[in-house]
Order: sequence, then C-alpha cells, then structure tokens
Amino acid sequence: MLTDEVLAFLDRHSVGRFSTVDPRGQPHIVPVCYGVEAETVYFSIDQKPKQAAHRPLKRIRNLIHNPRVALIVDHYEADWTQLGWVMIQGQAELLTHGHEHTLAQHQLKNRYPQLQKMKIDALPVIAIRIKHIISWGDLTSG
Repeated sequence: MLTDEVLAFLDRHSVGRFSTVDPRGQPHIVPVCYGVEAETVYFSIDQKPKQAAHRPLKRIRNLIHNPRVALIVDHYEADWTQLGWVMIQGQAELLTHGHEHTLAQHQLKNRYPQLQKMKIDALPVIAIRIKHIISWGDLTSG
C-alpha cells in the first residue's frame, strides 16, 4: 500500500493534519508531527499546557467515539506544477503502554529532536492503521 514514492514524500515532510469527527459529525483537524512504520502512522500526544488534566483532548475523545480517521500531508509551492499531497485513511488506535507504544515514542523522538526534551514517554500515542492511501500531484517536490 505504501509505495516508495509515498514513503519518500512522507519522510521529506514533517507536519500533517489529523482529522477526526465528533459525535455530532463535526470535523476536527489538528496539525501533528508523525512517523511511519510498516502500514501504521504514529504520533504522540505531547505536553499540552492548556489541557485540562481530567479531560482527554478532543482528538482522543473523537477517535474513541469513531476510530475512522484521516491524515493529510501536503506540499505547496507558488509553482503549482510542484503541488502534491498524500491522504491516509484508516482506523485509529490509542496506545498507552507496551512494546509498540515504546517503539513509536522512540521513533518519534529520533525524527523530532524537540520531542527529546519533552516528558512524553508515559503519554499516549495514536496509531493510524492504514486502510487506504490517496495521493495527487508531484510527490517528488519538497
């Protein structure tokens, strides 16, 4: 499912937009830093200074209600012949502990040095189990 071209595009870019839907059908989209391994995309919940300690983030509440999610990673240029994007659709799973959680946290810390300074080891990781990939445009740019 993940072609070499798509993997290279995802590796060259560092931010995607993660989309969930709340129980009323309202979309919710947030930027995330991600990593890809096999047929799964990972991103960690980082330290949120405004997060209420007693209530999970909206993206977590939404995926518990409806685990069908999407992630889009795009590249924009003023020269529109170089535009491109990859959309990943799949099922989200919340990882709170265990081997896969630890490996995902390690991978994300290696990819994003900023995460190395954060205390995220005990925080959840969202795993998107890829079901479908749609891409468009020039995936060699960027």
